[in-house]
Amino acid sequence: MNTPTQPPQRPPESAVRPTPMPRTARLDIHLDPVSAEPVFSQICAAVSADIAAGTLPAGTRLPPTRALATQLDIAVNTVAKAYRELEVQGYIEGRGRRGTFVRDQSGVAGEREALRFVTTMHSLGMSLKDTLELVRRAWP
Repeated sequence: MNTPTQPPQRPPESAVRPTPMPRTARLDIHLDPVSAEPVFSQICAAVSADIAAGTLPAGTRLPPTRALATQLDIAVNTVAKAYRELEVQGYIEGRGRRGTFVRDQSGVAGEREALRFVTTMHSLGMSLKDTLELVRRAWP
């Protein structure tokens, strides 16, 4: 005996809605082609200034390197170099295929720099006492 089959139930719309991706920021960078400062440094300065000013808050997704290179009419490698430098400086972090994001700057930068300094002094064979004395002498 054939029983009529009912169409499959659709899950509620809220159950299938994926987590939204963060919006990609539109960077307003103006390059000076006659400046002695390299283009990648100009990009670094503009992005770090926007982060410091709060225009680019933590968690903001930056444009992909190709998109920013197209917007600025420069080579992709130049943008990639700027992003690498900003990552080394702790302003941004790459998350693989998910993109490049602004890092939280609240206190993290100081801790990171202190750790970098301590690691360097330790690798140079400096004692804590000698390192602290160097810091005291260098402190303004």
